[in-house]
Amino acid sequence: MRVSCIQLCSGKDIEKNWIFSKKLILKAIKQKSDFIITPETSSLFGLNKKELLKKATPMSEDFYLNEIKRLAKEYKKWILTCIIVKEQNKIKNRSVLVNPQGLVQIYYDKIHMYDAILGKKEKYFESKTFTSGKLIKTTKLPWGKLGLSICYDIRFPNMFRKLSKSGVLFISVPSAFTKTTGKKHWHSLIKARAIENFCYIFAPAQCGLHWNGRKTFGHSLIVSPDGKILKELRSGTGIITVDINPNISKILRKKIPSLNSD
Repeated sequence: MRVSCIQLCSGKDIEKNWIFSKKLILKAIKQKSDFIITPETSSLFGLNKKELLKKATPMSEDFYLNEIKRLAKEYKKWILTCIIVKEQNKIKNRSVLVNPQGLVQIYYDKIHMYDAILGKKEKYFESKTFTSGKLIKTTKLPWGKLGLSICYDIRFPNMFRKLSKSGVLFISVPSAFTKTTGKKHWHSLIKARAIENFCYIFAPAQCGLHWNGRKTFGHSLIVSPDGKILKELRSGTGIITVDINPNISKILRKKIPSLNSD
């Protein structure tokens, strides 16, 4: 199984975000990747609810997602992307898996909202903008079972425990980690969730300075079930691609059956 994680610096223009994303997705396709993942809020970056309500659409009408679906069907690829959707008057931060037929296989709405005060000038209150999801989601890929999460979810090990105990071999963590917390916690959290659950972690990230002044950490990661960093993109936009063996998760779980108890 060949996996690619894409690193972006998304802005407030959905069409421009797509043009840049497409270039990197096509690059991953040229590298013969089987499964391609983009970061959190790939389609539309921002936290202002009024602006998002103006630009976001229902999932079926989302320009960015519809282009992803077209590309997935044309090249027969699995692509997981993250979009901002509007349902009635609610805004949701959504991870969407598109299958090689160009159809939505499953979607997951971010459960844990990032409400944090990092300093006098750096505060985040996602719960004021987004309506949180309620359900943990998993689905079957040709290579094994996938669990879905988004960014701040990584700080909640019980969620990942539930995913791993359901039999997932891989967990996607598309993210837009702040630069402030990323420097301190990103690598440790990703590696810990991989080791605790003997799961591959696929963590594509937003990076750099965004239009609204927010700085994201980058450092997209693909981590093995024993916590080894297989590939990392420290800064700048681009992609990382790795060949993985899904059986490693199963082998490690037999050697150390920690998932059999709580």
